[in-house]
This record gives sequence, C-alpha cells and structure tokens, in this order.
Amino acid sequence: MSHSPSGEVHRLKANSVGLVGVVFMAVATAAPITAMTGNLPIAVGFGNGVGAPAGYLFATVVLTVFAVGYVAMAKRITAAGAFYGYISHGLGRITGMASGMLAVLAYIVFEASIVGVFAYFARTTVHDQLGLDLPWILYAAVMLGATAVLSHFDINLTAKALGVMLVGEIAVLFAVATAVLLAGGGPDGIPLEPLDPKNAFTGTSAGLGIFFAFWSWVGFESTAMYGEESRDPKRVIPRATLISVVGVGVFYIYVSWMTIAGNGLSKSVELSSSAAPLDLFFAPTQQFIGSWAVDSFQWLLLTGSFACGMAFHQCAARYLYAIGREGFLHPALGRTHPRHGSPYTASLVQSAIAVTLVTAFWLTGQDPYLHLYTLLAILGTMAILIVQTLCSFAVIGYFRKNHPEDRHWFTTLTAPLLGGLGMSSVVVLLVLNMRTAAGLAADSLVFTLIPWTVAAVFLGGLALGTYLKRKAPARYELIGRIVLEDAAERTPCDAPSASTSAANV
Repeated sequence: MSHSPSGEVHRLKANSVGLVGVVFMAVATAAPITAMTGNLPIAVGFGNGVGAPAGYLFATVVLTVFAVGYVAMAKRITAAGAFYGYISHGLGRITGMASGMLAVLAYIVFEASIVGVFAYFARTTVHDQLGLDLPWILYAAVMLGATAVLSHFDINLTAKALGVMLVGEIAVLFAVATAVLLAGGGPDGIPLEPLDPKNAFTGTSAGLGIFFAFWSWVGFESTAMYGEESRDPKRVIPRATLISVVGVGVFYIYVSWMTIAGNGLSKSVELSSSAAPLDLFFAPTQQFIGSWAVDSFQWLLLTGSFACGMAFHQCAARYLYAIGREGFLHPALGRTHPRHGSPYTASLVQSAIAVTLVTAFWLTGQDPYLHLYTLLAILGTMAILIVQTLCSFAVIGYFRKNHPEDRHWFTTLTAPLLGGLGMSSVVVLLVLNMRTAAGLAADSLVFTLIPWTVAAVFLGGLALGTYLKRKAPARYELIGRIVLEDAAERTPCDAPSASTSAANV
C-alpha cells in the first residue's frame, strides 16, 4: 500500500472537477472528430455503406442499455479504478485483478495509438498549409511532452484544456452538418435510407460497420475514473455517463447522416473507398461553408486528437494509481502530488511507456497512422470490450450478492444482461473483422500478437489473483477494495466521511 508518514492512503484531490468537466473528459476520450473522420469513411466505404448512421443508432441503443447497469454500480462504488473495482466486487477478486490488468493494457496503448494519429494529422496539415515537411516523430514528441506536463497538475487544468479543444471539434462537425441540413442536402436531398434500422445490417460487411460504430465510443466509460476527484460523485458520475453515451450517440447519428446527405448516397460510398477518404468530410465542408472551413477542419483534427490522447493518458494514470495504491505492480504508483493531488508518479510512468511504444514504432520504420495508430487501437479496443462485457455481468453479481434489497428487474438484471450480450457480440465482430480493420498493417508481427497479448495479460491477472489467494491472503483481500471512506461503497443516503484513511470494503 502507499501511505503517507501518518499511515494515510495517498488520495486524489477531491472536488477538482464538476459535471461539465467529467463530461468533457469522457467525450474527449471518445474524440468525436477523430472517430468521425477515422471510422465513418471505413464504415461507409467497406462496411454497412450508407446504413452507417443506422449502425450508430444501433450502437447508441446497446451502449445506453449497458450504461444503465454501469450507472447502478457508479451510485454504489466510487474509485479511480472503475472497471477494476466494479468487477472485483461483482465477479470476485481474481476476475477483478485480471480485468484490471486488461484495462491497464487498453488505456496504456490507447495514448500511444492516438499520438500516432496526431502525428499523422500534424505532418499532413503542416505540409499542406505551411509547406513544411518534418518527420512525424517530432510532432509525436511535442504531444507526449505537452501531455506529460499538463497531467502533472490538478485535473481541473486538464479538464479546462480539453473543454476548449472539444468545443472546437464539435463546433466544426455540427456547423457542416447543419449547413447541409439548412441547404436541403446534396444531390439526393435529405434521404431517410441512412436511418432505416435494417440498413445497419446491410452493405459490403455489416459486421465491420457495426464494429466501427462501437469503436467510436471507446472511452466514454472513463467517467467513473474521476469519481474521487469530482464533486458529489454519486450524482455527478451517473449523470455524466448517461449524458456522454446518449449525447455522443445523437451527435454521431446527426453528423454521419448529414455527411452522407451532403455528398449524396452513391458519392459517399465512392469517396469513402477512394485514396482520399477524408474528402467524405472535406467535400461538403467546401461546398456548403467554404475553403476556409476546410483549413479549420484540418487544424481541429490536430486539437481533437491531442485532446483524445491526453484524456486517455489520464485514464491510464488513474488505473496505474488505483492498482499501485493497493500495493500491486509497485506501491510508488499510488502516490499523489502533495499540492496538486494528481497521480503524478503513475502519470510519469505512463508517459515513459508511451514514449517507449512510440519510439519503438519509429525506430522500426512503421507508419504513424497505418501501424502505430491502427494496431494499438485494435489491441486496446479488444481489451476494453472484454472488460466492458465482464462489467455488465458484474452488475448482476454485485446486486445479487450484496444488495438484494436494491435489485430491480431492469436496472440490475435485464439491462446489464442485454448490455453484456451486446458487448459480447461486438467482441465477436472485432475478431471476425480484425484483419480488415487493420488494413495494410494486418501482415505485421504486432497484428499477429494482438489476441495472444490480450489472452496473456488476462491469464496473467487470473494467475496473480489465484497466487495471492493461496499465498498472500491479506493482500488478496485488498484487490479492488482499498478506497477512501468518502468514496467507498455506501448507500446513496450515507453522508461522506471527511477521513482520508483506507477503507476495506
């Protein structure tokens, strides 16, 4: 455990961020502009075609159902480890440890992945608009350094920075979509085919389209990680989660629908499958707003991907912190900054890991988009989808074992069951479409190792949990259980304690 000299657990700074800040952090990890420009062209060109908006509609429904169970847990348990703590309470400590390891893997590689797409966008934009052709590793280094510095301070600083960048990326997507709507659409007007639910399951590869729709939400669940730092977490976190899921879903449906409408049905498929898929967005932006908006769009791709990477850094640091303060991996990870209350040691470790991953891809001559971004994003997505699936079933187990008086046929049984089954199907879709999603990077060794890496980490977590149960029962009891008294499991009507000592739940 990580204790201060007085025997108290190092804690994150409480009351650092409110509802809006938590929503910004969660939506930033979903990265609307990166998700739209990176995923929609693939879905339209090679997945469910013009039915892609219906695919986002389907994903919104499934993830909202998942969020119902997730929110039920958030009202009971507040901890920086989110999934790690939830699953350890609902499915047992051994499964919780394995899930925690998978979550750590996911968020660790997500930052490096986003650094890759940021570097790609930065190099392309600077070359196109300023005429400079600089190595992508320079842009990657700038992002890594800026993220490390910002993450050292109070989470409120990061939330404000993300808020500014998030507003910009949402504004440009909304402006283009609304311009198309007000103009009555493109050559086909405002077609309704993209919203027809059955079209979500048609096209060249409906499974690929559905998977990329779900991929666009990765990170929304990070709301729970900021519970210890938020004001009134039992109220803020559930609201922030539902706002993030439903709000992002409605936004994706609207933007994808209007983007297809602006280009026309057949033209949208043609542009998405061309050598310049970003023209799916740039063409209507140019036509309905002007060339200046295209230039702005390119710069906002940079700020949007930067915001996404910084948000994932915060997620990874909090998972490392949560496990570190329980004495696993290394207790130093559980230290918080004496002034800023940030998990600064875990943040530094995450920065070092991200630098190592990015440097390894650079030294081996890999492309920042085709390899660094794509491969690590697939790895992280596979890991986090498995954890989300387990979390759904953990909700059922938790309320069955711990609070039978609060069991509800929908919120603690039907919704998490349907959510778990839905997330399981997305994992299957990823496995079936993984080679197509990887594109040109599918022939690399890293791609081959992705499923084996996920399996090895999960089995390693199971083995560690089993070993601790047999050989170190005192440490085993701590898995997913060391939290602060004002953030521990408690009934909604309980008053928070001012104590900062460790609580074994």
